[in-house]
Amino acid sequence: MNQQVPREPKYHAIAADLATRIRSGEYRPGQALPSQRDLSAAYGVTMMTLRQALQVVEDDGLVSQQPGRGTFVTEPRAAYQLDSLRGLAEDLREQGHTVRTEVVGVGTRRAPAWAAAELGTDRALRVERVRLLGGRPAVHQVSWVRQPYGSMVRGVDFTQVSLYAALSEHDVVVHRATERLRPAILEGAIAGLLRQAQGVPVFVSDRVTYGMDGEPVVVDRATILGDAMEVRAERAATGLSLRWMSSVVVD
Repeated sequence: MNQQVPREPKYHAIAADLATRIRSGEYRPGQALPSQRDLSAAYGVTMMTLRQALQVVEDDGLVSQQPGRGTFVTEPRAAYQLDSLRGLAEDLREQGHTVRTEVVGVGTRRAPAWAAAELGTDRALRVERVRLLGGRPAVHQVSWVRQPYGSMVRGVDFTQVSLYAALSEHDVVVHRATERLRPAILEGAIAGLLRQAQGVPVFVSDRVTYGMDGEPVVVDRATILGDAMEVRAERAATGLSLRWMSSVVVD
């Protein structure tokens, strides 16, 4: 007796076809898809089936359905990986994004309390950068590098070389990192550097990277525009551990 293989729902096939067309550039970011009526006729399905397909494509972040206006292709988003010990630029380039780094400033400074508490010292090399994705400012990043590592990399051109790559050139091996990600509102000078109005939603990442001796090497604070990137993590039985914190107080 032959076991019948379940047929794939039609809306899955339609969603896959639309996704392929978007990723190939047939439908470009900001462009409206044909109307639902035209799409349902082109695919030979009911409006209900077509709407199921569009919902799948929207859930994948490829389109945005705007009531009364239509369905529009969204701008591609980069993924902020939580499970990597590489630098941010390396992660983004591996995903196929065009990344450019602008260096705002490099110099030895008195670290703020939040960074000094992690580093165990109040003076460190401060590296301030802005990451541009496709020419658009998307991430502001301040890295505090503990001495003597800061002196090793002070003369590096950080527009071309990542901080992690510069450290590895001096045989500094990073062993592990802890990271805390929280929602925030864009404020102050960072808003100007990211060319955004104050008050827009952002993610703020605080990351501490440790060397083989267990001592901190770098403390980072990255401010990430909420509409430019999405956060992703790979889960495994012995891999990444995500801890969800709530700010809601329950009586």
